[in-house]
Amino acid sequence: MAKTDGHIDKTIGNPLSWAGHVLGAGSHHLGEGARETIGRDTAPIRLRRIEVADLKAALRAGYEDFKAFRSDVIFLCVVYPLAGLVLIRFAMNENLLPLLVPLITGFALLGPVAAVGLYEMSRRREAGRDPNWGAAFKVVESPSAIAILTLSLLFLAIFVVWMLAAWIIYAVTLGPEPPVSAGTFISDTLTTAPGWAMIVVGTGVGFVLAASVLVIGAISFPLLLDRHVGVRRAVRASTRLARENPRSVAIWGMIVVVGLGLGMATLLVGLIFVLPILGHATWHLYRRAVEPA
Repeated sequence: MAKTDGHIDKTIGNPLSWAGHVLGAGSHHLGEGARETIGRDTAPIRLRRIEVADLKAALRAGYEDFKAFRSDVIFLCVVYPLAGLVLIRFAMNENLLPLLVPLITGFALLGPVAAVGLYEMSRRREAGRDPNWGAAFKVVESPSAIAILTLSLLFLAIFVVWMLAAWIIYAVTLGPEPPVSAGTFISDTLTTAPGWAMIVVGTGVGFVLAASVLVIGAISFPLLLDRHVGVRRAVRASTRLARENPRSVAIWGMIVVVGLGLGMATLLVGLIFVLPILGHATWHLYRRAVEPA
């Protein structure tokens, strides 16, 4: 069994011993949860200006990481589209049919959370290691594990808000009764004034929430993995990056939207390739955006 710096990096070995190792590390940091959420690293977070060239370089580096980890990240990222397909199948029920499109589009709001393991893999490769998919679960050993969990819950809350908003918008336009059939729902959505109103209002609300996720999540998760700065400082740094580089961050958001859109257009199968490339690229974008401590 190969080890690096006292941690299992090459192979996982016995699943029970590996699980015990991970849970033991997680329990250790849970005891310091409150302090780690606030953060111990008080060094200034200095941001650089990012240009379109930096976005291209980050995407290239993300693709290189994807090629290096191809089989591992594909195995790891299968879970994300499978979970999406399960939720979509659940929403195919006629009573939940109005939530089908919001569910598909809103599922992307959890992308930064799903990519945390990919950031960790890129971080370890950058450090000269050659981790496999098991390295993604080393996130629970990070001193910022509780802070990462806290930020993940914030993203989950935004997703729930989006779903509740989508249902309310449907209820005050085409609802509140469930649609009679899928065909009737599609026809009413595309050919009636209430249906158009639902599309316009829903798109506006979805845009605001998606922009919020982009702003607070652009570099916050990679920053927490790299430094113990706490949730508040990580979110503030990500927000400041968006404020100081609005054009570049907006373009990055468009790249993410197009990539995820292409992945979802293939019944989420394309996300197996799109998600790891974007996830690894986000780590490299963070490296270009934030000066080393």
